[in-house]
Formats: sequence, structure tokens, C-alpha cells
Amino acid sequence: MLEGDRVATVDRRGKYIVIRLASGRALLVHLRMTGGFRYSPASHERAVLTLDDGARIAYRDLRRFGTWELLEAEDAEEHLSIRLGPEPLERGFTTRFLAERLAERKAPVKAAILDQRTVAGLGNIYADEALWRAKINPSREAETLTAEEVAALHKGIRDALKTGIRYQGADLGDGAYAGGRMQERFRVYGREGDPCERCGTPIEKTRVGGRGTSYCPSCQAARSSSSRPSASRRRNSV
Repeated sequence: MLEGDRVATVDRRGKYIVIRLASGRALLVHLRMTGGFRYSPASHERAVLTLDDGARIAYRDLRRFGTWELLEAEDAEEHLSIRLGPEPLERGFTTRFLAERLAERKAPVKAAILDQRTVAGLGNIYADEALWRAKINPSREAETLTAEEVAALHKGIRDALKTGIRYQGADLGDGAYAGGRMQERFRVYGREGDPCERCGTPIEKTRVGGRGTSYCPSCQAARSSSSRPSASRRRNSV
């Protein structure tokens, strides 16, 4: 029950909204694909929080994928720590950490960086944008990346997210980031058939790890398996 409790702080950890309460408990909200909060009445309301000043905050979720979990403080911290890696724009997300997470993983590199234990909060759009910046094919086995490519990917992730923040997210017409302009800065996402801004080759779309994936087949060309570095050599070189 939330009735009578007070909101102490509202934080974010990865894709979770963390509402810490005066009682010491924490409400963890994961919006998934279509969840969101609105001050005014909204369609597809799933829950409503009424504050003591009369404010009405509605949680809407068209596809009902979002989750709410009310946990004691220590349980909330454990819940987050086992599911999430470091925040990509904070000091804990280093090139070395990324190299260690990718080492000996045969999964496609895109799937590996979408694993929230590798990069907390990274989603499908920004994974595509980061891989384009790093000139890495999304289907490459993660363990085949060289030290230089891991460093480029680390920078690409940060640069893509910083650009998204600068332009206040992408307005994709669902109201989540109304007024955002990141969609004007996409290099591959949603641009299949358009020329790559780097080499002019038409952008293609495929599926990697079950996710729609946009990439340049020329400057993100797949690497030959014969040139794979060993995982131990790559770790030693980072």
C-alpha cells in the first residue's frame, strides 16, 4: 500500500524510475515500450497516484508491458544491482569494463550491449547509432572486437547518448518525447534506403537478436573470422 506514504526522492537507474518513499521503501517503475506518467487524464490509464495537494498523476501504458514493484530499501538495491551494469555517462563505465563484458561472448555485439548488465539504460535506437559511430557491424560476435574497436564503441555509446540528451530525445509521434529533435540527428535508425552520411551507401535494415537493426553495409561491413583476436590478447591490450 502507498496510501499515506510520502515521496522522498525520484531517481533513475538504467530504465527504471526509482521513487524512494519516506517509509524507506522504493517503488521501481519500468516503463517498457509504451508506459508513461501524465498529470492530466490520459487514455489507457493503468494506475493513478493522488497527492495530498490534489494533484492527479496517471500512469498510462497502451501495451501493458510496464511493471511496478514496491520493495524494501535493501531489496530494491539488490534488485537493481543484479540487473544493471554501470550508467554509460558515469565514471564506472570504462573501456576496460566494456572489454571485460564483451570478452568470450559469441552473441552479436548489438545483443551484448543491449544486455542491461553491460550498459544500463541503453536501448535499441541508441545501440544502432553507437555502432554506426564505431563502424562496427551489429551482427559481429562480441568477442571478436579488437581493443581499438571496443574503445570506439565505448565512445560511440557515450556520444550517441549525449546527442540524444542535447536534442531532448526523439519525437517518434507517441508523445513520449514530444518536442524532441533527436530524430533529425539519426544516422541509421529509421533511415533505411537513405544514403549513409559517411560513405553514401544506402542504409539497410535487418534483425539482430530479434530486434530491428539499421546499419550501413559498407562502412559497418562484417569482419572476416580469420582476423579475430583472441579474448586473452584483447583483454591484455586494453
